[in-house]
Amino acid sequence: MTILDKITSDKIKEVALRKSLIPLSQLEQSLLFGRQTVSLATAVKNGSGIIAEHKRRSPSKSVINHNLSVEDVARGYEKAGVSGMSVLTDGKYFGGSLDDLILARASASFPLLRKEFIVDEYQIIEAKAHGADAILLISATLSRKQIETFSKLAKSLNLDVLCESHNEDELHKSVMPSVDLLGINNRNLKTFEVSLETSKTLIKQIPDEFIKVSESGISSVEAIKELRPHGFQGFLIGENFMKTDDPGKSAKEFINELK
Repeated sequence: MTILDKITSDKIKEVALRKSLIPLSQLEQSLLFGRQTVSLATAVKNGSGIIAEHKRRSPSKSVINHNLSVEDVARGYEKAGVSGMSVLTDGKYFGGSLDDLILARASASFPLLRKEFIVDEYQIIEAKAHGADAILLISATLSRKQIETFSKLAKSLNLDVLCESHNEDELHKSVMPSVDLLGINNRNLKTFEVSLETSKTLIKQIPDEFIKVSESGISSVEAIKELRPHGFQGFLIGENFMKTDDPGKSAKEFINELK
């Protein structure tokens, strides 16, 4: 069993519990549920392309940063000029929560991506009710039918959809009109090794109408300059900013250097 299998198994149980505690009707009555969303795809296409992450820890790196408030990180990222912010809401493995999403939403107006292991439509309603503008779907954990069902529900709620893949088979089942951004994750889930060659190889299989995003292992401006000529418009950057004392300042310096 891979770490992704374990996380997914735990997530199914966790969501079943949350569904029993908070009914959909309650989520749909949230003040944020009726909020006009901001398109992450448009922001990536027209801006710096950087999707900066808020992540306290991860299974591969353990603790990254437990000392920062999500509000300060959100304000710093927005000031830096990132195109959007990815907010980890998984608690057990990444130290995040839905409260992080609400706090980020209260602190900034740029697009927020709920980064989560989505296994149920309920989580998409949750994302909308807590201020997200976009959701992540991980094709390694979902069937093509699930990707279609989840992405169509997201679109009906005016949420953008980023669907990430690690290999050609996953990518092929992700290509559909209800997905806005196609992400290539450079991390090998079996070995945790990272290689930008994964992005360079798989982008050839992505049709032109999708916003193309490279994820994992992007820690330098050089990496982005290397990937852009291949057609990537978006870059999800997690640990590189979060491991510093001031992620917003780090992001600003990074984006200035990129210009």
